[in-house]
Amino acid sequence: MKRYRNGEIWDFEREMPVSRDGSDVILGLDGGATSTVCVCLPVMPCSEQLPDPLPVLARAVAGCSNHNSVGESAARETLEQVMAEALSKAGSNRFAVRAVCLAVSGVNHPIDQQHILNWLRDVFPSHVKLFVHNDAVAALASGTMGNLHGCVLIAGTGTISYGFTEDGREARAAGAGPILGDLGSGYGIAAQALTAVIRAYDGRGKESMLTSMILDTLGLSSPDELIGWTYADPSWARIAALVPVVVSCAEAGDQVANKILLDSVDELAASVKAVVRRLELCDGKGSFPLVMVGGVLEANKSWDIGKEVINCILKDYPGAHPIRPKVEPAVGAALLAWNFFMKESEDGHRYC
Repeated sequence: MKRYRNGEIWDFEREMPVSRDGSDVILGLDGGATSTVCVCLPVMPCSEQLPDPLPVLARAVAGCSNHNSVGESAARETLEQVMAEALSKAGSNRFAVRAVCLAVSGVNHPIDQQHILNWLRDVFPSHVKLFVHNDAVAALASGTMGNLHGCVLIAGTGTISYGFTEDGREARAAGAGPILGDLGSGYGIAAQALTAVIRAYDGRGKESMLTSMILDTLGLSSPDELIGWTYADPSWARIAALVPVVVSCAEAGDQVANKILLDSVDELAASVKAVVRRLELCDGKGSFPLVMVGGVLEANKSWDIGKEVINCILKDYPGAHPIRPKVEPAVGAALLAWNFFMKESEDGHRYC
């Protein structure tokens, strides 16, 4: 481990004693295309029931850490900064850390995992147990409180469905990013709306409320100005921020906006069904947890995307048990780190 790696990020440790008194901690990190959250929890003793509420020592927030969106260098800097901030707020340091679970969007292949693990080994002391997953895994754990079983649907800026069986098999659907078709995601919904405005403007598509509503929201006077606005900063989160406008238009009866949302519901439900089929999570009689996470699914309006997705899934898989997590995905990541540490480490046994 490099003691003062990356400029001043870890300088706070100069003023801290090295932890030797048992005040061990766990770090859980949820990194997405919009924001990155890191929480610090104490290493809890073994128990049949987790404490409620969980003893979160500190929480830190930073920007995007998806390397496909911002590049590898910027993503790593964000990850390191948010972990250092969480430890600093908790009055702790890297020597007190026992396990770290990074759940980051854009981790789609073992090669991605290995790259991040190699970097993490340069950040933390050798005794720290390190685990890297896609952010969907933390989202699932946030609903199951650390148990990897069932299916999770994330629909925020991006979207992905991810599932695990009790014997450790896993499968995913969607989550390949906007270029490869994250249909149903916040970006996907908003991009279709922007496309509909341009199509209506040049005569290829139907007129709709989307034109006036989106232009008013962005402070533009003409649809042709959307081209400059879009490509001036085509970040995924910036585009996805227009989803509430699309929902408002659909609620007001706009047919174009309504079709965009209906198509999105079908796509989101299809991704869950694909995972359930591949893993055989439900044989028609059994049940499985279906964790629902992300801003697109949390709309508390009359046009409730999340509710429509659940209804679509239940038609084919009535055993699905929808769960809205009570803790955030970063806490789910921390619980995964805790579980992995307890099971895989000899040090974990002394807490039982």
